[in-house]
This record gives sequence, structure tokens and C-alpha cells, in this order.
Amino acid sequence: MKRKVVTFRSNANLARQLWGVSRIALRTLRELTIRYSLSVAAGDLQFLEGGGWYVTHAGLLQLAFRKGCCGIKTTLQDRLCDAGTGRWVFKATVFKNLSSKGFIGYGDADPTNTSPLVRGAEMRVAETRAVNRALRKAYGIGLCSVEELGALSGFSGPARNHETSVKSHSPNGSNNGQPRLRDRLCLVIRQYNLNPTLVKAYAADFCGTETLRGASRDLVESFISHIAASAKVNRDGLVCKLNSYAQPVEVKS
Repeated sequence: MKRKVVTFRSNANLARQLWGVSRIALRTLRELTIRYSLSVAAGDLQFLEGGGWYVTHAGLLQLAFRKGCCGIKTTLQDRLCDAGTGRWVFKATVFKNLSSKGFIGYGDADPTNTSPLVRGAEMRVAETRAVNRALRKAYGIGLCSVEELGALSGFSGPARNHETSVKSHSPNGSNNGQPRLRDRLCLVIRQYNLNPTLVKAYAADFCGTETLRGASRDLVESFISHIAASAKVNRDGLVCKLNSYAQPVEVKS
């Protein structure tokens, strides 16, 4: 099914609802909308407080599809890998057309630079990172991809403070080195390709609050566990549930 035309107005309205972005961030969003047709509603973009806009793996793949990408090849770099310690390195090559020599990107992952939420899946994380970097090179995307960020991958240290500054939904949201609640929820949304607006509405209803920000940390943690389990067991059923929170479209006479 062909995706609807992405407009800056729709992107801006949703971005304000989800993240309360500044005017400066909206100017950047305008450029991203016009140049790449990236959609906030489709999950192509994420805004992380303190870090700005980041493109997602889904967004990069959609862009490649629209641009007529011919193929993506990934190769495990055996000499750089260590299965015993869970370290994996991939090389990805993106072919924009049949005559393309390819755009190359490398991605690595191990338990020290990935979140505990994806423990045991470091190989897949490494491949995703490699593909993202190759796609960003191929299509001139200046944004870092969110899958490479420390806020979602367990990075720490002064050099990456901007990547770990995403606040929890709770005012007492210290994460003690673990992914914050907002990051964990974003990870579930991307992993199962869920509509972020509908998830937010469902979360508020689940927590019994007008908005998700008004919920306690325990309630938000409970919701994240609930939606992750629901998506894993029956994603189609969860999508039907989420669709019940969609606002009806007014038909003007």
C-alpha cells in the first residue's frame, strides 16, 4: 500500500504532541520533511531530549525503497568477531542502482555497547548498525540513526552524555545506568512497528491518567512490560487494540 504524502504540518503537529519540540527543532524537521519525506507518525524519526532528531532503521529502509534501492548486502567480519564475548562486526553495502559500486558501512555490537534489553541479540544489532550507516552514506543523511545511540544501547561516559539525557516520564526517573523509561518504550514501538501516537493514548488509559506524563514510574514500567508482552504474543491483537484509540476523522459537508 502506497504511503500517504508526508507534510510538514502533520509532522510538526505530532512532534509537538509527543515531545514538545522547540522552534529550532521544528525548522530542522521542516528540512527533513521536504528533503527526505520522513514521517514522524510512521516512526521514521525520533526526537531525543538533549540530542535532537535521529532517523530510525525503519525510516532509512522506507527512504531506500522510495529512492529505488537495488539491494543491500551484509557480510559478517569473522576476523573481528568473538562469539565467546558476544562481539560482532558487520559490513553492509548499499546499491542505489544497477550500476552502483556500493556504499559501505560497518557496525559493531557487544555487551558493553548494547542495552540489557537486547542481550543475546548483539549480532542483529551489529548488522542493523552497519546497514544504517551504509544507508546514511548512500542517501546523504546527516542524522545519526537512533539504533546507534547510547541511550538505547547502554553507552556511558562523559563523551556520550548527550546520548543519555533522555528523561523518564517520572520526575524521579534516575536510571542508574539502565535505559530510561522513555527509551524502553521507544524501543518496543520500533521493534514491533507500532503507532507511537496510539501507544501513548493507550498508555494514558492503562495508567488511568489524562496524559502519560502524569503517571507514576511504577505504572509506566508496568505498561511497558504489558505492551512488550502483548506485542510478542499477539501483535495483530495489540494493533487492533491500539486502533481503538484512533481519533475519528471528521467529514465536512
